[in-house]
Amino acid sequence: MDYAALLQAGLHAISLWPLLSLLAGVSLGLIVGSIPGLNDTITLAVLVPVTFAMPSDIAFPLLVGVYCSACFGGAFPAILLKIPGTASSVLTAIDGYAMTRRGEAGRALGIATYSSTFAGVISALILLFFAPLLARYALEFGPAEYFSLSVLGLSTVIGMGAGNAMKSALSCLLGLLVAMIGMSPESGFPRFTFGNFWLFEGLPLTPILIGLFGLSVVLEMLVGKPRGDTMSEARQTPIRFTDMLLPWSLVRRLLPTWLSATALGNLVGILPGAGMLVAIYMAYERVRRRFGERCGQGLPEGIAAPEAANNSVVSSSMVPLLSLGIPGNSTSALFLGALLIQGLRPGPGLFSNSPDIAYLIVICFVLANLMMFPVGLLLARIVPNLIRAVPQPLLAAAIAGLCFTGAFAIGNSVFGILVALTFGVIGFGFNRMQVPLSPFILALVLAPVIERAFFQSMSLSQGSPSYFFTQPLSATMLLFTLAFLLWPFGKRYVLQRRAARR
Repeated sequence: MDYAALLQAGLHAISLWPLLSLLAGVSLGLIVGSIPGLNDTITLAVLVPVTFAMPSDIAFPLLVGVYCSACFGGAFPAILLKIPGTASSVLTAIDGYAMTRRGEAGRALGIATYSSTFAGVISALILLFFAPLLARYALEFGPAEYFSLSVLGLSTVIGMGAGNAMKSALSCLLGLLVAMIGMSPESGFPRFTFGNFWLFEGLPLTPILIGLFGLSVVLEMLVGKPRGDTMSEARQTPIRFTDMLLPWSLVRRLLPTWLSATALGNLVGILPGAGMLVAIYMAYERVRRRFGERCGQGLPEGIAAPEAANNSVVSSSMVPLLSLGIPGNSTSALFLGALLIQGLRPGPGLFSNSPDIAYLIVICFVLANLMMFPVGLLLARIVPNLIRAVPQPLLAAAIAGLCFTGAFAIGNSVFGILVALTFGVIGFGFNRMQVPLSPFILALVLAPVIERAFFQSMSLSQGSPSYFFTQPLSATMLLFTLAFLLWPFGKRYVLQRRAARR
């Protein structure tokens, strides 16, 4: 680790403008996450094109702040109204709303704040120490290792598909198909372009993400049910600042849950494509097995586990992106777009070629999670009124306008808007059919890496596929790939055997 660059980046991060940008990002993320229908992915999809005109040391703190705090902001409406502000708060709503109905809304919000901050700081420290280390070893990766690592990343979204392996595999295959549009890197022959000039360079990534995560939500708002009068419940829930401060006895009780959920979240976050929901459900399942029927009745651990798990995934998902150039999930894929817009290339060379920006991003993750604690406690009293104040039609129109602006700004072309519209409809269809988007995005990002590494490996080995198995690291990753692919079948077999014994 370059400690001199780390120190310089740390001093720059706490200077006026980067710190204000980070504070603005944290506050915006908390507000965005607390509004049902908005989340960190949508916000980043809109903000990434905007950051093109910003200096790097202002743009990245803003994006980091939004990314860190938005999944925590979704806990506000989940606890107060049983309306998850983000998908990561679905399980938080179960025990959180039960505590609210008992008149313990402040205590529930306090548990969510403490849990998110604890897990977020630990995850950010792991990013700080492991991303540069992994980047240094990644410099030794050859084409075979990159091919095997990318295939391993795709296998994780299938093998850890949370009971939805077939849909995850279908989403992954569709992403690979879309990635084939454009010129072949080996032969230079156009593929699936149908003679259209705009398709020769392939489909632009950022408008695709804007459509999948921004315009699809607008369509959901237009055809979905209105939020109704349940918002008035927030007015009936008294929240005092002192209620959100947890006693030491409760902190000590929740500490084992925080540690186990944080460990799970970091492990899942580092795996490319595994997804935040996988970590959340795994952490909550551990609590459910431990406490049984008490889950869902306002159990503090039922809030602590999912909130710690989702925030620990946030920073750890950046480890493979910054060190290997492979996004850990859909949201970190947007960071890939932001880095490319700023002229940076994530991967092994990032910490050596641009250490000032690389370490600045890492330091901002630590500071953002520390900021989240006081800002979260402050906004917990303001946000309920804000939730009720935003009419859903106005919100949908604002999101659509920002999405169209961002899609056009990428290439100053209407083609970006058409791409965003097309994938907005596709994303809407995926959501309706409950097909996960993360495998699609990961396949879209990894397909060029897989194709390039495969042809390079074939060139080095004179066309022999055994080259992938004669390299020790490549062979190990392919072995793990096989394990992930067989995992759903093994799990199903074990469940059938248990059912037969009963």
